[in-house]
Amino acid sequence: MKLTFLGAARTVTGSCQLLETGNTKILVDCGLFQGKAKEEAMNEQQLPVNPADIDYVLLTHAHIDHSGRIPWLYVNGFKGEVIAVKACVDLCSLLLPDSGHIQEFEAEWKNRKRMRAGREPEKPLYTLLDAQESLKLFRSIQYDEMIQLTPGIRVCYRNSGHMLGAAFVEVWVRENGKETKFVFTGDMGNTGIPILKDPVAIKEADYLVMESTYGDRLHTDNETKAGKFLDIVLETLENGGNVVIPSFAVGRTQEIIYEINKNLAQYGDRVQKLMDVPVYIDSPLAINATEVYRKNLDCYDEEARGYIEQGDHPLDFPNLHFTRTADESRALNTIKEGCIIISASGMCEAGRIKHHLKHNLWRKECTILFVGYQAEGTLGRRLLDGAKSVHIFGEEISVNARIEMIDGFSGHADYLGLLNWMGNFEHIPKRVFLVHGEEKALYALSDRIQDEYDIEPIIPSREESFVITAEREVSRGFEETAEYSFRYLELVSLLEDIKEGILEVSDMLLEEMKDGVDDSRINEMGQKLRILQRDMVDLLG
Repeated sequence: MKLTFLGAARTVTGSCQLLETGNTKILVDCGLFQGKAKEEAMNEQQLPVNPADIDYVLLTHAHIDHSGRIPWLYVNGFKGEVIAVKACVDLCSLLLPDSGHIQEFEAEWKNRKRMRAGREPEKPLYTLLDAQESLKLFRSIQYDEMIQLTPGIRVCYRNSGHMLGAAFVEVWVRENGKETKFVFTGDMGNTGIPILKDPVAIKEADYLVMESTYGDRLHTDNETKAGKFLDIVLETLENGGNVVIPSFAVGRTQEIIYEINKNLAQYGDRVQKLMDVPVYIDSPLAINATEVYRKNLDCYDEEARGYIEQGDHPLDFPNLHFTRTADESRALNTIKEGCIIISASGMCEAGRIKHHLKHNLWRKECTILFVGYQAEGTLGRRLLDGAKSVHIFGEEISVNARIEMIDGFSGHADYLGLLNWMGNFEHIPKRVFLVHGEEKALYALSDRIQDEYDIEPIIPSREESFVITAEREVSRGFEETAEYSFRYLELVSLLEDIKEGILEVSDMLLEEMKDGVDDSRINEMGQKLRILQRDMVDLLG
């Protein structure tokens, strides 16, 4: 058996692991890389295995960083099965075509620049039609259903509590008369997440592949989270501004709707102003996803079911408005105060949220409220890190709005949640592989696992492989493609740093010119820039 880590290795996007056993090749997830140019360049990298030779994709959940390269697999020859929980398949039928549309749009935008430069156009990673065709490969299953993939491999999906249809994947492999069990957590949810059931306890595993997104921190408790959310909204409204919430269309948006509904029920009499606040869901994808949530009531927890039994659907309340059309979305930008706008994408990299940021970021009376993880290199992360200005649609926008973060809405368990979940094992796994985290979180969680369970986890790098014998011995190495991949991505990262540096220099010079600058400074900078220009000409020549 061989386990290879092809994504979400020392980073949080592009989740993908390859399990090879006998003549069977299985991918667990196949997600898009997101973030800086270096990360996005990984989407174009070929796998160390021909997609046509892959038999199964075991999909833990629908988020694009876990599912978003499945259409790319299909385009490149994959004809196997994609197995997922029914609610996950329902969501993928929305998310993947939407992603295909985005790929087409981004390719069209890039190709305009390429054509002006006399260069050949590039194809998108995949198209909307490719995504729709790839959905024909999906197979819906139920939680806790045992599936026999081959005579020697069986799998079972358990509720992970991360989002609708999300699952831990258990894989049993029999080789040479011995059975080995792998558990892949995908993304693990918190306990007490609105709407959803808590993560299921798993008792046994020989090898555990576990996420680490929040391996270095604890979340705000639910009561504090609700109070903080209410305080931020009311303070912003009193200041005459809007609350803009960048949110994942699937999962987080539905949790926020639920939380607002709950606040109305609990505090509406005390805070009458909250009753009159219009809440706009400005994302066609989020609107459609909310309908999927409405139809999959079997995934709801007891509290959410209780609301429904009382005739109060947790995903509906007075003054909740869904804006489907572009005209309706644009109309929101004329509202200067007194509303809550929830829009995708959650990391502010694409979608209608960028328009709302453009119209509200520069206004000190407004609040931008983050409720989910912001990956390195994203616009959302730059805002959280304290950027004084950002570029949106080619325009520099001053950041004067209040920037807030409530991590209690996260669909990911914090380090205590991860450790407590591991405590359900009757015997600690022989090996624990930590993925889906930035290095600080990975190493912090690794240290805590060593202290708590006396086992040293492995933090794999991208394209690192582990050969596992029937005697459960592990040896590690890298795929043959890894060295080229590392060198290529290092160049992409270097170019990205240079690009950012040039923008910073440009901003700095403009500020200095406004304040007045002497001739010696102008001459000095001119000389340095001419040297840089000459080096660029040599590089291009």
